[in-house]
Amino acid sequence: VDMLDVFRRSEFVMPVVEEALAALPDLKTIWLQIGVTNDDAEARAAATGLAFVQDHCPKIEHARLMG
Repeated sequence: VDMLDVFRRSEFVMPVVEEALAALPDLKTIWLQIGVTNDDAEARAAATGLAFVQDHCPKIEHARLMG
């Protein structure tokens, strides 16, 4: 798994991030959907070298970048 796309409310993101860090050693990116943010989870992910995207939809971003 390279990217984890999180569809949870902001207050539930940290446990998901902690579980992902423990279970997915090859994880490179954690992505939070539109309207979802958690700065503490971002700091935790960044401390382990992961990319962290908040408040964006990967499908929308892909379409925007790729046309």
